[in-house]
Amino acid sequence: MKPTLVIVGRPNVGKSTLFNRLTRTRDALVADVPGLTRDRHYGAGRMGDRAYLVVDTGGLEPEGQGVFVEMAKQARTAIAEADAILLVADAREGLTAQDRAIGEELRRMGRRVFVAVNKTEGMNPDLATAEFHELGLGAPRAISAEHGAGVRDLVDAALADFPVEEDQDDESDKAARIAIVGRPNAGKSTLVNALVGEERVVTFDEPGTTRDAIDVELAIGGRRYVLIDTAGLRRRGKVFESVEKFSVVKTLQAIDRANVAVLVLDAQGEISDQDAHIAGFILERGRALVVAVNKWDDLDGYARDMTKRAIARKLKFLSFARFHYISAREGRGVAQLIDSVDRAYRAAMAKLPTPKLTRALIAAVAKQAPARAGLSRPKLRYAHQGGSNPPIVVVHGTSLNAVSDSYRRYLEADFRKVFRLEGTPLRIEFRSGRNPYVGKRL
Repeated sequence: MKPTLVIVGRPNVGKSTLFNRLTRTRDALVADVPGLTRDRHYGAGRMGDRAYLVVDTGGLEPEGQGVFVEMAKQARTAIAEADAILLVADAREGLTAQDRAIGEELRRMGRRVFVAVNKTEGMNPDLATAEFHELGLGAPRAISAEHGAGVRDLVDAALADFPVEEDQDDESDKAARIAIVGRPNAGKSTLVNALVGEERVVTFDEPGTTRDAIDVELAIGGRRYVLIDTAGLRRRGKVFESVEKFSVVKTLQAIDRANVAVLVLDAQGEISDQDAHIAGFILERGRALVVAVNKWDDLDGYARDMTKRAIARKLKFLSFARFHYISAREGRGVAQLIDSVDRAYRAAMAKLPTPKLTRALIAAVAKQAPARAGLSRPKLRYAHQGGSNPPIVVVHGTSLNAVSDSYRRYLEADFRKVFRLEGTPLRIEFRSGRNPYVGKRL
């Protein structure tokens, strides 16, 4: 197993910047806003021949209130998993009472701690770290997470007691990636926790609790998944803060790198145009889709009927997707939801043999030929697969630029039925062969 480095400290000292430095990514949101990171954020890193896992945490505030209490719980859970802890402090602000309280808590836990005094660029390292000796956690180290100064020495010290292991294939690369998306406060994080079976991500009765896209690895019945908990997507006009704008970008990127999206709807709220916009973006990106209508237990018969009518009216373009009526808080309907995710994943990644595709194409044309375009009719000759996630079918023939959108939709539905592609969009590309007589005098 790779050793695990856990980054802790009070808010806004540069923990996420250090996480990005250690993983050589921009996976963690970084902004000059206290409390931006709220969940445990895992990543893989390597320096030289040393591979490791690194965990970013929210601010560890011993006297925090509200959502900061939940953030501290996440940080303490990460500390329990740590092989080494990197306690980050801010050289510009100096040693604070909060730093002392965190240091005291870590000493009581008896864990291996390395004090990283951040933001020391342009400062004398000895002077910048002098007062942090008071923490009693060993010699503090001057670093600049933003510029990388001192970071290699910090990691080498933290990993010194661990053997160098051969790097292995990342199992998460072989897992189905599932993005959990929807409007704020629909219950996305609650659903992630229900699937994992623990309080893996922060849940709080406040819209916008999740700000980053958090990857959570999961195994069910021998199948591996990476769940991606995302920030809620609000209407464009309601996205004001720069932090929230970054959160929206991270959510859209999460959809792009997913195999399947689970769209979470709030049954207690109105099924809105924004739900349709989110579904439309998922469809535009070609992602397989399962819809989870959450908080269903709290509705009476009349409200359930009205919700289903609203879904049928506003989300009728999602006829290829399965809908589940669940309670993430109580865990009801979650197992069936995963079954549909598996079906959608298999459909999105399906291999479609050229002979079977061509036979299906010929049969579809025999049932219903494309409309004439002028004096000629488009001729569809054979088909092959052009890609997966979503499945792409490339149809070859002549005069295919004249095939109507309605006929394209007919073929999509027919292919989906023949190959049982439930839960995924299907794309068809038409390629016309070159006419050998074009440009020649007859």
